[in-house]
Amino acid sequence: MKLAILFGGTSYEHEISIVSAITLKNILQNENQIFIFLDFDHNFYKIDSENMFAKKFSDGTYKKERKLNLIKGGFESKGIFKSEKFTDFKVINLIHGGQGEDGTIFSLLEFHKIKTISPNREASTLSYNKNLTKIFANSIGVKTLEFETLHIRGDRKLQKLEFPVIVKPLSLGSSLGVSVVEKIEDFDYALDTAFEFEENIIIEPFIQNVKEVNLAGTFTDKLVFSNIEEPQKGEILDFETKYMDFSREETVAKAQISESLEQKLFDSFEKIYLPYFLGSLIRCDFFIIDDEVYLNEINSIPGSFANYLFPNFVDILKNIYIPTPHQIQTSYKYINHIQKAKG
Repeated sequence: MKLAILFGGTSYEHEISIVSAITLKNILQNENQIFIFLDFDHNFYKIDSENMFAKKFSDGTYKKERKLNLIKGGFESKGIFKSEKFTDFKVINLIHGGQGEDGTIFSLLEFHKIKTISPNREASTLSYNKNLTKIFANSIGVKTLEFETLHIRGDRKLQKLEFPVIVKPLSLGSSLGVSVVEKIEDFDYALDTAFEFEENIIIEPFIQNVKEVNLAGTFTDKLVFSNIEEPQKGEILDFETKYMDFSREETVAKAQISESLEQKLFDSFEKIYLPYFLGSLIRCDFFIIDDEVYLNEINSIPGSFANYLFPNFVDILKNIYIPTPHQIQTSYKYINHIQKAKG
């Protein structure tokens, strides 16, 4: 079965999605694949593999490619004399942020009965909103740091946390709008920076030099874990650092951690992944504090699908288990019964 890489989208992370798709093209190489680009006008385009380079999208020449329409089971390209259908594939949802990660794209493809490697609607809701992520994690026994949320039209004061803190937009990734605030005099500026991106923000304690590790995973015929990575970072991983990070193709070295800590990470990931994230490949970012594991964020569509964390990424990608939606049948017995009752 073909893989269709769907990328682009209409979020602040549009460009990162393009970088991820180009990287995935290099990783997959001669695998049976097609590329589908979603632009800011909500149009789909089939991009030939040889045209998968950044300038194609930045200068708008992608519009010369074949335009696609969604149909049941896939996409269709309509021409003057004939149409061509693209079906019998699994779509990899590689649209970062916005509608790619909030469940919109998955729902659109599910409605058209297209098999998609992506978090479903419920999982997207849990992972897209950092507030709900923490509530969900705590409910299943996975620890998180304390947090507060603020709205752009609400009070701009901390209720329980003390400085230093880290301020983040509630639903964005790639460190967009993120600030570390060490004293109250800088708090308003950090809030304004975050509020430029969205109306809700989340605030957490900032712990200097905290150990951070990343772990990705998916389900094939069993739960499959990636290597555990300890990312190299400064005070925080900024947008530019993450932008470059998403273009990595080589497999990272394993973090130097104890077997007991490794098992704690695997156990926490399993609690998060099963059963809500079946059909997706996600990356969880954890903090390690006093040998205890704390969930930082769930990356429901990680950059380049976190290929660099897996030593056998291509084989895993082709074998990701996608749940079959429950099929609803109707016999119209109820309507027919009403008609008979009317005489």
